[in-house]
Amino acid sequence: MRYAFSTLGLPGTPLERSAELAATHGYAGLELRAHPEEPLHPDSPAGDRAAGLRTLTSAGVTALGIAGYARVAAPGPDEPVLAEIQALVRLAADLEAPYVRVFPGGGELPPAEADEHSVRRLRAAAPFAERHGVRILLETHDSHRTATATARVLDRVAHPGAGALWDVLHTWLGGESPAESSRTLARHLGYTQVKDVASAHELTPLGLGGGALPLAAAVALVPPRGWLCWEYEKRWYPGAGELAERLGPGRAYLERLVREAERQAE
Repeated sequence: MRYAFSTLGLPGTPLERSAELAATHGYAGLELRAHPEEPLHPDSPAGDRAAGLRTLTSAGVTALGIAGYARVAAPGPDEPVLAEIQALVRLAADLEAPYVRVFPGGGELPPAEADEHSVRRLRAAAPFAERHGVRILLETHDSHRTATATARVLDRVAHPGAGALWDVLHTWLGGESPAESSRTLARHLGYTQVKDVASAHELTPLGLGGGALPLAAAVALVPPRGWLCWEYEKRWYPGAGELAERLGPGRAYLERLVREAERQAE
């Protein structure tokens, strides 16, 4: 198994520090939040991108994914959404990241209409991403929080340049078991985000293993050599504990879950 964490848990932190923390605590990858608050984002100049790649390479850390905020199911014209996705793909290519994260963002649209927007835009964007060596991942989130809803879109897109990011929290909040989510997303899965919270009504991030999410069951279903990415939402919950202090125990916890899953599979 390969391990990463999202820089959403270290808001505004210089990339050098995030990479150092990843290398120190045994995380091979970073999911980079692509926002103007962060060191790198779609408007970053070429020099900053090149320096960022050197920083990651020097630390022995991979840019797993670029976590963007494009919303493929949102109402409105296609052109701004596609332009945003293309900018994210270019950033990912410059940082040698294999994935770009996008949201559904369908809001209150009827599901069929939100699906149509998503399918149309992902079909348009996927060939561009593939040409750049990048795969666009639709996260199980908001209007399409379940694997069932996400796969419903991706089955219609049917292009290798588009896939799924399994956010274990959101499929759980949507009422799916890990087994159901994993089975539904299997043919689309890029990587898996893990996290932990106290309950469906208290979403302040906790250290892994300290909450209610069925992490053992989810981790056991991640394919061998797959990626587990810890998304600790410190940016949205500033009162949460510091991620830097939890990275070591979190990595050890995930490794224990993986070893236990391997033993049970023997």
